[in-house]
Amino acid sequence: MATQPSDPDNVRESCPECDGETIHDVRVEIRTESDQQENSEFSREPYRVAVCQTCDSQTATRMNNA
Repeated sequence: MATQPSDPDNVRESCPECDGETIHDVRVEIRTESDQQENSEFSREPYRVAVCQTCDSQTATRMNNA
């Protein structure tokens, strides 16, 4: 079972830009990976997006790398 942070509004993660652990805003986005309009409904994938509250750098990781 996954553990929950004590304060979900203060997720601390490593930030390569700040070179240390900082507070991040974390969300899940559904992104379309296909440029072709007729196949776009079949190419949507979930991404975990984290934004550093200190420097505003953003990282996006595809969640189902199967």
